[in-house]
Amino acid sequence: MIEARGLKKSFGAIVAVDGVSFALRRGETFGLLGPNGAGKTTTIMLLVGALGPDEGSVVVDGAADPTRPGVRRAIGVAPQSLSLYGELTGEENLAFFGKLYGLEGSVLRERVARGLELSGLEARRRDRVATYSGGMQRRLNLACALVHDPPLLLLDEPTVGVDPQSRNHIFDSIEALRRDGRTILYTTHNMEEAQRLCDRVAIMDHGRILALDRVEKLIEQHGGPSVIEAELLRPPEDPARIPWRVDGTSIRIETARPLEDVARLASAGLPLATLNVKRPDLEAVFLSLTGRRLRD
Repeated sequence: MIEARGLKKSFGAIVAVDGVSFALRRGETFGLLGPNGAGKTTTIMLLVGALGPDEGSVVVDGAADPTRPGVRRAIGVAPQSLSLYGELTGEENLAFFGKLYGLEGSVLRERVARGLELSGLEARRRDRVATYSGGMQRRLNLACALVHDPPLLLLDEPTVGVDPQSRNHIFDSIEALRRDGRTILYTTHNMEEAQRLCDRVAIMDHGRILALDRVEKLIEQHGGPSVIEAELLRPPEDPARIPWRVDGTSIRIETARPLEDVARLASAGLPLATLNVKRPDLEAVFLSLTGRRLRD
């Protein structure tokens, strides 16, 4: 559906995107996961032709120039910097963006109504956007990206600064769009979002793709072992007979088979006070690949 081929972009001495290549499959939700400054937003701007690459190319549904109007029509973009007009109402913003794509008459009215329903803003449709909360503006930002009914949707940090209710509303909307067959590129620095929403994820840092695969494959390949942490009510009488390392009343087990080792620990007859199992996740993958925490 959309493919990046060896994209490079520098701003003076700063290399923002450094040889990025990936391809989205039709109907999938693809995540670009990385910290702020990783190059995610610049990559989005290159994909839609808002920036020209220093090297490389972008192909959208077989067309090699994303600046062409016919190609752009297939793309909806919800940028991290809100693309809304505060002096206009919610329905006026939707109508404005719809008219930019040539919509008019009953089709435009239907798309505006659909956008208000998607964003949950029917009751505030005639209120100026400047009076909306941050979460409401984020929801409207997503609806404006969809007003021309594009098959491809690029979402750049769509939940930044929103309240939990709006975040869940956006998640539900994205999952509904996914079921509807949309192809979605989702950038985020939040590994829980990527793990929940994305079929495949590319880990990005310092302008480069470090790893790309399905979430479970990335965790399997780079996440490391699960960790079982147990606290005993009292020190064991004979620590040498316990097949794990014991430090006072604490036991820590690194394992690729946590369920089996939890069962072994439970059947060992030890007086357990607490038991905790930590499974690897995408943040563990990022730490393994970069040596630093995702939110640094």
